[in-house]
Amino acid sequence: MKGRRPRPLDDGDSGEIRVSGHLSWAKPIKNERDFNLFQSATITSMSISSNCTASVIKTAAESLINGNLVAFPTETVYGLGADANNKDAVSRVYTVKGRPVGHPLIVHISSTEYLDKWAREIPEYAIKLAKAFWPGPMTLILPRTNLAKDFVTGGQDNVGIRIPSHTVALELLREFESQGGLGVAAPSANRFGAVSPTSANAVKNELESYLSDSDLILDGGFCSVGVESAIIDCTRDVPVILRPGAITKSMVEIFLDTSIYSMKSININTQIKSPGLLESHYSPNASIFLSGIPGSGDGYIAISDKPTPLGVIRLASPINNDEFARILYRALRRADELGLEKVFVEPAIGDGIADAINDRLKKASYDPSL
Repeated sequence: MKGRRPRPLDDGDSGEIRVSGHLSWAKPIKNERDFNLFQSATITSMSISSNCTASVIKTAAESLINGNLVAFPTETVYGLGADANNKDAVSRVYTVKGRPVGHPLIVHISSTEYLDKWAREIPEYAIKLAKAFWPGPMTLILPRTNLAKDFVTGGQDNVGIRIPSHTVALELLREFESQGGLGVAAPSANRFGAVSPTSANAVKNELESYLSDSDLILDGGFCSVGVESAIIDCTRDVPVILRPGAITKSMVEIFLDTSIYSMKSININTQIKSPGLLESHYSPNASIFLSGIPGSGDGYIAISDKPTPLGVIRLASPINNDEFARILYRALRRADELGLEKVFVEPAIGDGIADAINDRLKKASYDPSL
């Protein structure tokens, strides 16, 4: 439906996709300097070559400093990182992704100590949000400083900033900063408009032919959240959620003790450009349907208590919405791996991350009536 050619995928799974576990970003892992936390992480340069030790993190940071690209895990999805102050490196991100020039990138930093280097006139509520939800799956849109150049911001006077909570991402950012870097610009590590990757293998399978031998892929396992960060516009008197995520509207309202807006709840005239706002995005090669009855040979994604129709290929049976978010993109990639033409998905029901799941599904289905 979207005109992309099928691509071979292998996330290391077979049969029905299922994962379990809590959201690791909600309780950030203590960062021990012995790097025992990284024993299961690896570094990939077209193939897995070593454990992700301190020396590997250092090498990856040096690669960024030298103008190369490094794909790395976050708690949301894998990002394709470049030195945010290196115009040529950032230009390669656009080329590798096939991303239209002018679409802004999110700058990743390791702590709020770097926030005022990139942003100015930060409202009090934005500082409160940063203290409450960083590190975590939230991006804040703020007025930019002179450090944030047009090639990162898409020519606008605002910049998106995020502190991820994934341990590998944080250590990479800290090491990068210790070598003189100030921020890593990183969109999702996939071709533009396609399904975001939640594993290193997904990055490799999609971008291998576009990356150079000097680029690296850090393997930190499957992402614990599974959908992109919430994006919150903090350039107004009241915050506005531009893209829903694991940090939800209700969470922000409860924390700030005030009502806020989201793009879908109010008609806001905004010229702010932000990732994930296109009507069609996050799309596999298969056509996605959010209504109707799947037929024999079609793919199907639904909460586990929904039975699988006869002859239909069950791609995922999440037990709740948190698991639904974690495995959604893996299931959509699985559909392409199997060469399916149609995938029927039962939208998420309830509060919390359900809004983010359904936002991604609506864009993947490219049905503006939904």
